[in-house]
Amino acid sequence: MLISRTRSRAAAALASAALGLALLTGCSEDVNCGLDQCTVNIARETNASVSVLGVEAKFVSADENTVTLDIAGEQIQLTKGQQAVEVAGLQVQLESVTSDQVQLEVSKAA
Repeated sequence: MLISRTRSRAAAALASAALGLALLTGCSEDVNCGLDQCTVNIARETNASVSVLGVEAKFVSADENTVTLDIAGEQIQLTKGQQAVEVAGLQVQLESVTSDQVQLEVSKAA
């Protein structure tokens, strides 16, 4: 009986941890999170969006070096090589812009 309770508790803890991680990182294949930051890929097309760390990021427009995003209802512009911008409790930095997608590094603001 003791073994059964231990297994049940372990299973419940594991399920809880998995659910918490899913809620933290979002349910998108375009978000890859490590311990302290996420790499986010957003398609470079109208209405493309992704949820990261509980916040929705939408693609607005881009050129070779600058991207405009709508993050939690606030429009921001990011430039390659620029330091991270704080918005909606997140630090967001533009990593790359290709003809197909935009890649960002996102972490919780301190």
